[in-house]
Amino acid sequence: MTSASADNPAVVTRFAPSPTGFLHIGGARTALFNWLFAKHHGGKFLLRIEDTDKARSTKEAIDAILDGMNWLALDWDGHEYYQSQFWSRHAEIAHKMLDRGHAYRCYMTQEELTEQREAAQRDRRPFRINSPWRDATDEQDGKPFVVRLKAPRDGETVIDDRVQGRVTVQNVELDDFVLLRSDGTPTYMLAVVVDDHDMAITDVIRGDDHLTNAARQKQIYDALGWEIPSMSHIPLIHGPDGSKLSKRHGALGVDAYRAMGYLPQALRNYLVRLGWSHGDQEIFSTQEMIEAFDLPAIGRSAARFDFAKLENLNGHYIRHSDDQSLVTMFEDVIRYLPEKAELAAKLNDTTRSQLLRAMPGLKERAKTLIDLIDSSAFIFADRPLAVEPKAAALLTPETRLLIGKLHAVLTAVTDWSAETTEAAMRAFVEQNGLKLGSVAQPLRVALTGKITSPGIFDVLAVLGREQCLARLQDQAAS
Repeated sequence: MTSASADNPAVVTRFAPSPTGFLHIGGARTALFNWLFAKHHGGKFLLRIEDTDKARSTKEAIDAILDGMNWLALDWDGHEYYQSQFWSRHAEIAHKMLDRGHAYRCYMTQEELTEQREAAQRDRRPFRINSPWRDATDEQDGKPFVVRLKAPRDGETVIDDRVQGRVTVQNVELDDFVLLRSDGTPTYMLAVVVDDHDMAITDVIRGDDHLTNAARQKQIYDALGWEIPSMSHIPLIHGPDGSKLSKRHGALGVDAYRAMGYLPQALRNYLVRLGWSHGDQEIFSTQEMIEAFDLPAIGRSAARFDFAKLENLNGHYIRHSDDQSLVTMFEDVIRYLPEKAELAAKLNDTTRSQLLRAMPGLKERAKTLIDLIDSSAFIFADRPLAVEPKAAALLTPETRLLIGKLHAVLTAVTDWSAETTEAAMRAFVEQNGLKLGSVAQPLRVALTGKITSPGIFDVLAVLGREQCLARLQDQAAS
């Protein structure tokens, strides 16, 4: 790991989301890669909210980004920055570029721009701004203008990308883009360069959909005589079929994965393997990720999102989590979901204790926290128990008579535990020439309302004597 002082870190990365929506899963992976790279090199990781588009930026989106970052435990150094805080600095740099002849005031009207665009469409050629004000020296007092970069028209712009390799763009393909709007506010293209420079960002790691932006931004760096940060453009995430990621594939916000019952550490582990590899290793602790992560191991091909793989990985993390932490996460997720408000209201010292006792059996089959919630429903169930249709079919008159007999047998058990109730049940089936399975399933239906549950003797122990006898009495033949 590269050594660096706290005041002068060797690496400074940033995650710079636009607050126009939720924290997208692709954005979360970009944040994770930046976080890991900074941690790996003993550097700093900064968070900058790029709110230059005030019309589309919302407080709700900013809150969702911060919440998602905190949930994933991607902590940033210092406070979060907001690009709009630095607009005066952006304008200062734009005017410095005007003074140096690297930018110009463009007074073209919207009608003139539309004419040029329509002419390009008629001629079937790419639209490039051709401003008559590029080399003008006179100013139009009182007339609105934008400030455009005087982009080089000959030669090429080269980006030496640490993931994509050398990327060359012919300058004829890039036009004189806007730096300052007519209202004096900066565009994203200018603001990102100024902010990255002023924040001493050493490494820009982002999606490869920004490659064209990188060429434009390099022209600003060159005009200002500033050193460009190291660039790494990572391939985007695609769906399982190789097409662009859509909602049906998993193009959701981080909050949606939280609501679906995924653990943050499992989602981090899954995301780090989307486009990055470390031999055949699939499962990483956070420290292992930090120690192993570096840019050369990022591939150039788009990663494919696989829900089944994420579920299996999440199941691994659930099985290997300690029981108390799962109870805590169980509480967190039901309080996060409005539709679970009724369940949340039933959390008390008794049900928490029962949940903790049941957790070893519950977590073995669960792939998500929602699975845990569903399989633990018997703990929170009201009497009389709501029985699932498949389970209800098992409650025949004969079965209800059997449940009545089981009630009588278990009433005699005073020292209640999984072991004592099992011993009583085994003695009953031996005395009556039955098989344990023929008794266990009716018992399960009467106690849980389902045909599947944790081990039936664990259920008996978790619910306790009083509750079990009451539920059996409810289902027994009268």
